[in-house]
This record gives sequence, structure tokens and C-alpha cells, in this order.
Amino acid sequence: IVGDLIAPTFSHEDAWPVLKNLVTGTAEPIAPRSVKPGCFHSPKELLMQTKLKSLLRHGTLLAAIALPMAAHAAGELMVYKDPYCGCCTAWIDHMKANGFEVKFENRNDMNDIKQSKGITRELASCHTAVIDGYVIEGHVPAADVKRLLAEKPAVAGLAVPGMPMGSPGMEGPTKQPYNVVSFTQDGKTAVYSRH
Repeated sequence: IVGDLIAPTFSHEDAWPVLKNLVTGTAEPIAPRSVKPGCFHSPKELLMQTKLKSLLRHGTLLAAIALPMAAHAAGELMVYKDPYCGCCTAWIDHMKANGFEVKFENRNDMNDIKQSKGITRELASCHTAVIDGYVIEGHVPAADVKRLLAEKPAVAGLAVPGMPMGSPGMEGPTKQPYNVVSFTQDGKTAVYSRH
């Protein structure tokens, strides 16, 4: 209904006065270029029309800016971890430092969580996370998670089995080589990256 009332009388030539009203905060009525039967006529109605146009134009501009930003933003990472695990907290810090929005829950039933997410003993580590429908098990580097989200392969998720020294959250004086493994719901695994 609002579109039917506004669209017939508003053209791109009216944009400058509307923008001026938005920037200055004034409420000067803007006379439409052509008035059709059934459109606003009184000064109060013209003022209402101007405000509605301003809001619609402003909303469209915000949407045009916000939508591309949202498309590139990393999804929310939900981490399930043991309440006493320090390396899990260090991995969360690594993910936050790499631009991820992270929430976590301290859980005492991690075996149940892992089983519900399809994590086998061979893939298991200390914490389990979920992002955009993928499961992330253990100390997977942020770069691999970003690659996963960008490429969107047909896998259930990524895992770093065990707790290899030198992986994110397991930094120390020594570093051992480790693999990030992709896994599917039917149990197939493949090396996703080597570190």
C-alpha cells in the first residue's frame, strides 16, 4: 500500500531534496513533480510522503551497503568444550583473532556431543565446534576453516585428531607435523591440508 501511494509521484529528480532532509534533519515538504488523482494533496500529507520517501531511500541505501558485508562475514562459531580445558580456550582466542565470532558452552558430556556430531574415536580431539552446518573437531587452523566456508565442499567437517603440539591453541617449544582431515557423514576421510 505504501509503495502504491509513493511510487507514482517520486522520481530520481526528487532525490536531492530528500537527501538534504536526511542530512540536515529538516522536514521541508517536497512538492511532487506530478500529482495524480488519489495522491497526497495537503501540506501535512506531503510532509508524511517526504518522510516515508526518506526512510525508504535510506533503508535501501543501508541494505545495499550491509548485504555485501554480511556475505563476506564469517558465520558464528559455536564451540563445545570441557570447562577445565585451557587449550580449548586458547583455540577460541585463535579463532577470534582471525575474525570469527565465537560463542562457547562448557559441557561435561563431550562424548555425547561428539557422538551426536558424527565424530569417531579416530577423529576425536578435546573440543567440538559447529559453523554454517560444518563440524570442526579439535585444533583446526582458522585459515582451513575459512577455506572450508569459501569452497563449501560436500563434507561433514574438518578435524585435527588428537592434540598435536604446534597446532593453534597447542603452541609450545616444539612443533610436530599434523594433518587437517575432512570427513563425510558416511565415515570417509581425506587429508584437507598438511601443517
